[in-house]
Amino acid sequence: MGTRMDAMSRRRLLAGLAGLGGATALGLGRAGAQGQEPLRFGLAMPLSGGQALYGQDQVKAAEWAVAAINAAGGVNGRKLEMILLDTRADPQVGIQSVNRLVSVEKVPVFVSAWSAVVKAVAPIANDSKVVQLSVGANSADIARLGDYTYTTFPLADVDITALANYSATRLGKKRAAVLYINNETGVVAAQIYRDVFTRSGGQVVAYEAYDPKASDWTGSLLKVRVANPDIVHIQGLVADTPQVIAQMRQLGLTMPVSSYSAVYNPKLIEQLGRASEGVIATSLAPGIEVPAVKDYVERWRKEVGREPNGLPYTQYLYDAPYIVAQVFKSLDDKKVAITGESFRQEMVGLRTFDLPLTGRLVMNENHTVSKPVFLMEVTGGAWSQLAIVN
Repeated sequence: MGTRMDAMSRRRLLAGLAGLGGATALGLGRAGAQGQEPLRFGLAMPLSGGQALYGQDQVKAAEWAVAAINAAGGVNGRKLEMILLDTRADPQVGIQSVNRLVSVEKVPVFVSAWSAVVKAVAPIANDSKVVQLSVGANSADIARLGDYTYTTFPLADVDITALANYSATRLGKKRAAVLYINNETGVVAAQIYRDVFTRSGGQVVAYEAYDPKASDWTGSLLKVRVANPDIVHIQGLVADTPQVIAQMRQLGLTMPVSSYSAVYNPKLIEQLGRASEGVIATSLAPGIEVPAVKDYVERWRKEVGREPNGLPYTQYLYDAPYIVAQVFKSLDDKKVAITGESFRQEMVGLRTFDLPLTGRLVMNENHTVSKPVFLMEVTGGAWSQLAIVN
């Protein structure tokens, strides 16, 4: 990524903060009036490319959180500043962006997402001793990427385990087909589904990978049709999964479909219409029954004119700056110099964070977190809660 893109990204962030109203301006001014340097962290997300529809909404959520923190006085009176760079959800672009955050911007911590990007940039975090907070990527491998990569988002061994077990034991499904994207997002999660569904008494009758660049899944779907499953689990990306489901229905595959939290968004229903009926997805964050989440969704409707794409992901992205701010505050209270290593040690020591939209977060020693799994189903053209699995 070049200087032009870096400058555009920074301008985008500052414009977003400036547009959030008088309270935000007051907060930024109060923090800046102290004459102290802002406390900076990075955000590496897809602002362009095939995943931008979702990445941009997650960025907006993080921008709102930074603005809210600064409106409340920042971190001990110091402004929290977020340096935003584009990854296009592409590992090579992600490496360039994170190198910029680490080597040029000198941030002690950065937030990232998308499993392929998180895995690609983990060596940079380890080598530079800068903390990577993975917020939304689901590959179970993320817990094993080294001392400086942590997840604030439950990995696939949480929600996929719950979903596969529920499908076999509670829904009574005995024959499953698994269709998965052949990259970091799909491979490990598909294995988890296959193993858990089998242990729960079911049989996986088809197990098909597809290329990340595929636009036609006929070959794999015809194999699924021959196998005659009573449920199909799809482990893909937010952009391709609706297309796979649409092609399934065109080929006459009418059995229920399950997937993970990437498909839990209004865009799926908008794209598929009646074909979305009965789709089951996981969610790893509380819904609008929680007042704070209800207010958050209402803000989206009022200011953006719609609900966010990938609501749970945006909730976790909204909460991420609060984690960063709490660690910064703890270090500042102790008069400890803020580096990647001191941030990591303080974060691990704090371990528990009470967050605005996702509730209590406890970081486990093995670099994972645990959360309840909400199973959601499309019924009557809307998402509704099917079950909660603890």
